[in-house]
Amino acid sequence: MKIKGFLKDVTGASRVTKARLDAFANASAAPQAADPIAEVVKEWHPGKLALVVTDVRETGKTAKTVRFARADGGKLPFFYAGQFMALDFEIDGAVISRPYSISSAPYQARQENGFVEITVRRSRGDGFIADYINDNVKIGDKFTGLLGCGQFYYEPLRDAKHVVALAGGVGITPFASMAKEIANGTLDFDLTILYGSVSADDIILKEELEALDSDKVRVVHVLSGDDPAWQGEKGFLTAELIKKYSAPDTTYFICGPQAMYTFLRDELKKLGAPQRRIRFEVFGQAKDITTFPGYPVELKDKTFSLTVRRGIQEDVIPAKATESLVVALERAGIRIETACRSGECGFCRTKVLAGSVYICPENDGRRAADKEFNYVHACATYPTSDVTIKIPIE
Repeated sequence: MKIKGFLKDVTGASRVTKARLDAFANASAAPQAADPIAEVVKEWHPGKLALVVTDVRETGKTAKTVRFARADGGKLPFFYAGQFMALDFEIDGAVISRPYSISSAPYQARQENGFVEITVRRSRGDGFIADYINDNVKIGDKFTGLLGCGQFYYEPLRDAKHVVALAGGVGITPFASMAKEIANGTLDFDLTILYGSVSADDIILKEELEALDSDKVRVVHVLSGDDPAWQGEKGFLTAELIKKYSAPDTTYFICGPQAMYTFLRDELKKLGAPQRRIRFEVFGQAKDITTFPGYPVELKDKTFSLTVRRGIQEDVIPAKATESLVVALERAGIRIETACRSGECGFCRTKVLAGSVYICPENDGRRAADKEFNYVHACATYPTSDVTIKIPIE
């Protein structure tokens, strides 16, 4: 900043105003059709994109990696390593959105013939979309998707130079993206991944991860199953094991199943890690909402009436006490915009007009004003009586 003097500085606003007025007076009367700023914004934040599947491959005994490119051949938008994409699926006439962490690196999207990949593990009985992807998605299939969502990425102004990533199962995907970006030289920090799996043949992206091993990226597999032939780390991601691979100043990134989050919160407390050095990825909708504190378990078998208002249209649909408002809407074929499905992003922000609800304490990402004026995130909200809501018109 250049200091010109007290009077010149305090009168600077009037000089700028005069310069603008002079520019207007001397400007051409012909309209300017091009808006370069808007063009840059559209390139970086184009909204939902038409995507086409260009490759499908197995990347583990129970997982597949799906590669997408833009259907129109255009450039993919910018995203950070660790972020997720929200994909829309049309199944039985209903459009359902699901979030998936991006397992490819940002640099791979920016290169010629750029692409973005997700790695999806077959479900264990509670994820029909995951099974749909593994069983049905093929090259040439088309989807719509939103890229660059979420806050789970490295920020040098906030995070330590050394990161220990604690991954479980398919929770390895955001760390695979980070590792690839580090190996490419476009992301700079030291990454140690402690990757928990049940058995050696259950490890996802194993070959890709081991090919990235370097002085900047270290992958440590930890098996919890009984495998006498395994020579590496065994057991769970305990405080003792985490400390073994930590630096004096470490940021911890955690991604995996809900039960792993509960376990690791206690283990990280034993290390005395400050809260500002701990980053949890959102884990999606609760698998069993009845296990959370304060949930009225006596209602778990109830089904309530959910009145849905969209403009002048009103529908009444059933809503189970153990399923979120988003799931009830999707079952009824009523479209509501979602992205994270974890109560964080606010895409499914909904006004509760009447009735009582339970909000998952782990996924309550509402602002203070929303709490005061009875807005909820529908993906993290469960009916505890007959409820009336108002959702945006699509």
